[in-house]
Formats: sequence, structure tokens, C-alpha cells
Amino acid sequence: MSRTIISTDAAPAAIGTYSQAVRAGATVYLSGQIGLDPKTMTLVDGFDAQTEQVFNNLAAVATAAGASLGDAVKLTIYLTDLANFAKVNEIMGRHFAEPYPARAAVGVKELPKGALVEADAVLVLS
Repeated sequence: MSRTIISTDAAPAAIGTYSQAVRAGATVYLSGQIGLDPKTMTLVDGFDAQTEQVFNNLAAVATAAGASLGDAVKLTIYLTDLANFAKVNEIMGRHFAEPYPARAAVGVKELPKGALVEADAVLVLS
């Protein structure tokens, strides 16, 4: 099976040795996104704004893959403070519709660039 690398200027450029996304067959693996503004490559301010930016960045990469967040089957969300779990649910509800993808939320000590939240996703295209 061949792999196709997905890249877009509408999401932050990779800041390491990874691709924004990789498509293998009908599956697209989106790398983790933090709340970086793709135009300035700086972290937006505050948990709510970072979480919105994370989902906007994931959506931009999904679009570049010919998909949308509606094609997500699995999300992993990384939080530096699990007290923000309810807020993630609220913000996620603005970006996803039922049936929701499977999801894991993981508490972590820290994230790149001092981010408060990160998420990655797996999409399946029809």
C-alpha cells in the first residue's frame, strides 16, 4: 500500500521530523496539533483559544486530505491539566457532530512550546 503525505499552509508547518498527515489507503493519520496560529507560528493565548485553534488546525489538515473532521473515527487529546476536560467537551461539540469519533483524553506533564492542549486524529474516507 502506498502512502501519500498531506501538507497545507492553512495549518502550522511541522516543527519536527513528521508530516502534518499521512494517507494510507482510505485512512488518514493526522499528526498532533497544538494551538499554533499557522500564519505567525506562535501559540494563541489561553486554554479556550488554544483548543479552538487545535480543532481548526486539524480541520485544515483534514480538508487538505479531501476530508473533514466528520470523517474522524478516533481522536486523542492531551491535556496538561485534566481539570479542563469539561471545557474540551464543550469546544469539541462545536467542531464535531454525532456520531462522535472514539476518543481518549490523556493527562500529560507538558507539551511542545508550552501548549496546554494537543490533539491528533485518524480519519477514514469513504
